[in-house]
Amino acid sequence: MATERTFSMIKPDATRRNLMGKIIARLEESGLRVVASKRILMSKAQAEAFYAVHKDRPFYGELTTFMASGPTVVQVLEGEDAIAKNREVMGATNPADAAPGTIRADYAQSIGENAVHGSDAAETAAEEIAFWFAGHEIVG
Repeated sequence: MATERTFSMIKPDATRRNLMGKIIARLEESGLRVVASKRILMSKAQAEAFYAVHKDRPFYGELTTFMASGPTVVQVLEGEDAIAKNREVMGATNPADAAPGTIRADYAQSIGENAVHGSDAAETAAEEIAFWFAGHEIVG
């Protein structure tokens, strides 16, 4: 297994409910390390650009409006097999399908308001990290 970096986001539904500390603790307890983090208020234009891959999907408008609705925490996580580990800790996108004890099983309110986002592959992680962070902001 290799040490790698991945992108992680705590979404507005979770920040609104003051779950940042609990979510970050779970990530750290799983062996992941936060090497960059910032709380942002995403603009609608930023949300549209970040989620451009979904622009032709029926949920795109609702998703981008939601992501611009409140503070979000964007992070870079580092660790052994960080991408897979983060996805395991997050749980399935649909909280009804998420394994017990995962972030989404415990904190998601719906498939749309599912508390967190994480990169699904090394290429996606690199793109998502570069979207939100300059190289000097990652201090692992």
